[in-house]
Amino acid sequence: MALSQAANLGEKVMGHTGDAITEQNMTNPARDRQKYADPSGATMKALTWNGKNSVKLVECPKPKVIEPTDVIVKVTGSTICGSDLHLLHGAIIELQKGDILGHEFCGVVESTGPEVKNLKAGQRVVASFQIACGNCMYCKQKLSSQCEKTNDNTIENAMYGGRTAGMFGYSHFTGGFAGGQAEFVRVPYGSVNLLPLPDDVPDEQGLYLSDVLCTSWHCVVDTGVKDGDVVAIWGAGPIGQMATEFAFINGASRVILIDGGAGAWRLDFVKSKFPKTETLNFTDLPKGESVTSQLKNMVHGGPDVALECVAGEYAKGWAHYFELLLGAETDTSEIINEMITSVKSFGRCGVTGVYAGFCNHFNIGSLMERGVRLIGNGQAPVHLYWEKLLKYIQEGKIHPLSMLSHRVLIDDMEELYDAYNRREENVQKVGLEVVKISVHPVNIAQVFVATAASAPPASGTPELKRLKA
Repeated sequence: MALSQAANLGEKVMGHTGDAITEQNMTNPARDRQKYADPSGATMKALTWNGKNSVKLVECPKPKVIEPTDVIVKVTGSTICGSDLHLLHGAIIELQKGDILGHEFCGVVESTGPEVKNLKAGQRVVASFQIACGNCMYCKQKLSSQCEKTNDNTIENAMYGGRTAGMFGYSHFTGGFAGGQAEFVRVPYGSVNLLPLPDDVPDEQGLYLSDVLCTSWHCVVDTGVKDGDVVAIWGAGPIGQMATEFAFINGASRVILIDGGAGAWRLDFVKSKFPKTETLNFTDLPKGESVTSQLKNMVHGGPDVALECVAGEYAKGWAHYFELLLGAETDTSEIINEMITSVKSFGRCGVTGVYAGFCNHFNIGSLMERGVRLIGNGQAPVHLYWEKLLKYIQEGKIHPLSMLSHRVLIDDMEELYDAYNRREENVQKVGLEVVKISVHPVNIAQVFVATAASAPPASGTPELKRLKA
């Protein structure tokens, strides 16, 4: 928390670099009602960051078009992601109280700026979690997550030697854009960052093109999974689950899924969807055994490929626990070290889980001596994949509904964060809705979060459940 406050102060003192060509630091229309709020005085429900380990559902002004390329989207579906927990925990710097969270959402176009020609009011769309300009060096290659023109944060540039694109609901570190866990969202460069959804793809499937499907696909193909590979995946959450399916689609002969602790139930959940999956519970190892030794027992020489679908903020041992607590590192190297020592010599390790800064005790010796390829997959370039994956949904080649266990109200977002943070059993992926209904107990896997504008549940998807009275 102190680091985030210091980063906010540092950014304020240094100022932005001035590279962005869209409004920065508009994380809530209430920050400047005259400039950002709809002149009608209309309000909306939105989930905001309220300090470390605290979120708050608030009533705030509805956003308005402020730039000619803007689109205002009425949200019909949103969700929660493991990346949102990094914000909850304060692991991502430059959060401010009142920032609207959420980077995955779909909806209908409500209004557009005068330069938006390819979208019209009432059209169903899904937003990419990143905000791209469409014209810079990276955008011309559809590497939208690295857009040069939508984030001019000075600290990110200094830390990384470059910047990511702006991102919805992901702190001022990524440009400061209000997120999608709300009833309305302003989408800059709407013509670029919104994909029309056809009638045969319901929100409960189309929503996940926003992030999880493209991120999982990118993790697999960017790390080079090919025919015959044995793939080990760390983390059985939604990204790990879809990476399992996508690894098989791309030719993997075996997939070994690794998880444990409070998330161990997810191993059985994923195996129930993809029975060929092998599982490894790191909290249930024989005495004297490690994840690496177990993988070497399961596969001669170890897997060909290791995929990191967790993140760097979760310490497994006491040394890293205290170093994270004291600010001696921002991320732990434990999982990456396990991956490096587990794969075959000249094996490939892809990192998709979020790592924010620096880590200690990195096993560079094994990396160099054994020729292991360490690949930072980066924030997935959604625009490179979402049209292809949309077609795969239509053709039945991929199955995003296999993640979905719950449909909840935006009214219950505070409770949802708590359940997701505790990895409550069967909470994998969620969708949001805003309606009123009776109370049911929580067992969440993947969630669809609905709003007042949401359509009724699509065939074969969960009915609404309340998380509070």
